[in-house]
Amino acid sequence: MAIAKAERLMNLALCLLGTRRPLSKRELRDSIEAYVEAFGPGNGTTGSDDSFNRMFERDKDDLRELGLVIETVESLEGEIGYMARRDSNRLPPITLDAEEAAALGLAAKVWQQARLAGAASGALQKLRAAGLPEDVDPYGSHGALEPRIPVHEAAFEPLMLACRDRRPVAFDYRKATAARPEQRHVEPWALECWRGHWYLAGWDRDRGAERVFRLSRITGKVRSRAGRYTAEVPDVVTVRETVASWAGEVADRSARIRLRAGAGYPLRAKATSVRELGDGWDELEIPYGHGLDAWLVEFGPDVVVLEPAELRADVVDRLRAVAKG
Repeated sequence: MAIAKAERLMNLALCLLGTRRPLSKRELRDSIEAYVEAFGPGNGTTGSDDSFNRMFERDKDDLRELGLVIETVESLEGEIGYMARRDSNRLPPITLDAEEAAALGLAAKVWQQARLAGAASGALQKLRAAGLPEDVDPYGSHGALEPRIPVHEAAFEPLMLACRDRRPVAFDYRKATAARPEQRHVEPWALECWRGHWYLAGWDRDRGAERVFRLSRITGKVRSRAGRYTAEVPDVVTVRETVASWAGEVADRSARIRLRAGAGYPLRAKATSVRELGDGWDELEIPYGHGLDAWLVEFGPDVVVLEPAELRADVVDRLRAVAKG
């Protein structure tokens, strides 16, 4: 559906840009295949005329929101016509200095290992054709910097498109402590990479609340769902802050754990104090925030929670759930 609409808008824009005189609704309806297939020729029924008028007005508004300047012209006979003059819709020449070209090159390098590599390279080629200086190499500048954002999850591309098109989706999701995945119905808001992992933020319809999902835990295909969003999309989606809070990055308390010597280096990096206990164990004091129990479970038998009691109970519950399979 999103592809069909994009093609219809593109054809309408080309008609409006390519004409030398204003075109009436009837002429546009007969000239664009999508309109003909949906509503028939311009002398159709009253019902089809009303439906076409509503779609045409929406399409015209969408093109104007995208920046196309559409003029409305009334002929001497009183007929309304539409056109988009090329001089009113011509973009200014593109001029980039060496620093701006280098920034674009670095941005393109980010996606060299992802499905967007072709689109990024194509964009730079178009900029070169549009006037990017020949003596500027956007890939060669600042060659010591090699940014990479790996995108190996199959769910990335369909979720990226769903975020762009505001389409609800459904997918099977396996939590860190669950043996089997559960189906989730989500209104996707934004994707963001944090510490080498991609996360999706959106509205979980089943739970009626905002949720963040790690893409590597999505199993199977992401399936599109019909209908509109039921929850308002926030102006700013704080994916990193939410994930950091759930991962214990935002902490207002401390926890005391025993950690096997030579293990758990990420925990040691966060520790506010470390004391050797002997017999191959150390005692650490670490920040305690939401999600710390899930993180500690990943270290298995190398970690023993001493306090607080609720953290110890949460870790034990998670380990039992994993053991049950």
